[in-house]
Amino acid sequence: MAGDDDDREFLDFFADEFWPLRRLGFLLTGDWGEAEELAQEAMARTFGAWSRVRHKQPAAYARKVLLNRHRSLLRRAVVEARHASVSRPQAETRHEPDFSGDDLVLWQALRRLPARQRAAIVLRYYLDLPEAEVARQLGVPVGTVKSLVHRGLARLRDRLGAEYAGERLTSKTEAEA
Repeated sequence: MAGDDDDREFLDFFADEFWPLRRLGFLLTGDWGEAEELAQEAMARTFGAWSRVRHKQPAAYARKVLLNRHRSLLRRAVVEARHASVSRPQAETRHEPDFSGDDLVLWQALRRLPARQRAAIVLRYYLDLPEAEVARQLGVPVGTVKSLVHRGLARLRDRLGAEYAGERLTSKTEAEA
């Protein structure tokens, strides 16, 4: 039956792509729970469109769904913050990864970037997507991607440069001696 073949094909796709989607969601949100929900929704919507996307680029489609949902949640959070009549304390439930050393410093600096800059950098350098694809995924012009990446990397350099400035000076001085 064709339906069974489609289901098996999607299950194989799911097995290969769910964890990379989840990692992408985490890099965008900093929260494993939110990342899991984003990845699940991306997979559910990809399954719904499977007959249309299976022979094209289903992984790119699933990433686009995840990114669109993430943007939608960010917009909703902004609207809710603007219209909140009473501020309610919320429990902080961030789940930090097991980073140490340089990875931890980089992750902390990356987390402090604005969401759009972080998304552009993650897509460009973590997923190694070309600028045109990042632009397509984020729904912005290529020039905007270049600007987001440039500004985000400049902020990272500023933050990380301050963190490692003493270390670099020490290494340079020892090398010259």
